[in-house]
Amino acid sequence: MEQGLDHYSRIASAIRYLDEHVTEQPELKQVAAQAGLSEFHFQRVFTRWAGVSPKRFLQYLTSVYAGELLERRTVLDSALEAGLSGPGRLHDLMVTVHGVTPGELRQRGAGLTIRYGMQPSPFGLCLMALTRRGICALCFIQPGRAEQELQGLAQRWAGAGWVRDDAAVQPLLEAVFSRSGRVSVELLGTNFQLKVWEALLRIPSGRIAFYEDVARAIGAPDATRAVASAIGRNPVSLLIPCHRVIRKTGAFGGYRWGLDKKRALLAWETAGELRE
Repeated sequence: MEQGLDHYSRIASAIRYLDEHVTEQPELKQVAAQAGLSEFHFQRVFTRWAGVSPKRFLQYLTSVYAGELLERRTVLDSALEAGLSGPGRLHDLMVTVHGVTPGELRQRGAGLTIRYGMQPSPFGLCLMALTRRGICALCFIQPGRAEQELQGLAQRWAGAGWVRDDAAVQPLLEAVFSRSGRVSVELLGTNFQLKVWEALLRIPSGRIAFYEDVARAIGAPDATRAVASAIGRNPVSLLIPCHRVIRKTGAFGGYRWGLDKKRALLAWETAGELRE
């Protein structure tokens, strides 16, 4: 397990380096040195965690891959037929969604104990929070913002008690980023927000949708702005894939955890899909 976390931090460092130096097209030896590994070992570890070689990943971090994304996008309405889980390229990961009841929404988690922890991932430090029914939050932590992110969650679930439990979080986070296993999420939101978040699950990995697609898919074609707002309030990153929604112009649009991370996540998924 310690080796796994060490690999997480090394790959996180490599992905950050690639993202920051994408225009320079760094060679393998440069990125391997950044990760503190030999070229051979780095190539093997990166490919295992990212699902694609460092060179291939770098190709899909460049602006070139955006065109391929647009060519390969599917209209969300047709993707709905595939159901919630399907064999998409969050690999074998299966996501079961539990929405809180109206009463639970009003009580904001009253009587619940929420366990939380922070762990490194290939895309930086993550904060994960768990109720007895599943993951209620998965956030990428921006430098120096861990306390603010936690405070935001505590306000969202204002009636709950909070207990730090890194040991409970660690195996779930590893399952998410190794793209295997079955997870459940518990979402606290309005009926409209839940409809939007569930629609996001229908966007296949390695594909993108426009905000207008999501609005049509939930039967509210004139509510694009409200849909965009709901997507921006998604509390469970990656598993509820708000990063797969872009503007109709082809621009990436906003992302709560930063556009660089959104681009890297799309590159990770897209490159892995094409590798298959």
